[in-house]
Amino acid sequence: MKPRRFVIEAVMLAVYGHLFVPKRPVEYMIPYSTISELYEIRITDERIMPDPEDDQHAKEHMDLLIGLFERPFNKKKIDRALGIPWRQSAPLLINEYVSIIIINGMDSMQYGETFDPIETELILTCMREQAPLLTDQLEYVERLIQHEVPIPIYDIEDYEYALEHTEE
Repeated sequence: MKPRRFVIEAVMLAVYGHLFVPKRPVEYMIPYSTISELYEIRITDERIMPDPEDDQHAKEHMDLLIGLFERPFNKKKIDRALGIPWRQSAPLLINEYVSIIIINGMDSMQYGETFDPIETELILTCMREQAPLLTDQLEYVERLIQHEVPIPIYDIEDYEYALEHTEE
């Protein structure tokens, strides 16, 4: 069965643990710049969840994801992708249903006035890979719709629906 593909930020993948246990094969495409966000959040100890217990749990998942990216074999795969704009890493296998591909996305000024660099990279990755965006940021989704950005978008709350209705 061909995996479903989604573009997602590394932080969201870490925060939403259920994304690692889908009912079918999934390939997450993550712009490299969003991995940097994981490190920034951990260094600043910025709160990402309102509830302290949920925040601690999310940060533990972030540490696990950082550890995954830092494993020598995975790090080598990621480093190979970083030399050329828009190059993809070889898949990082998480389990029998989940793999991650890191993309060396580049912010073009195409959407720069309306969206920040990471948001722009997510948009451009969706366009280049023809894969839907998976996010929980309602305000971002509203701006995407308002500016008629031509990408499919799924709210993380609708993940199960997205798994069943994303084109193969």
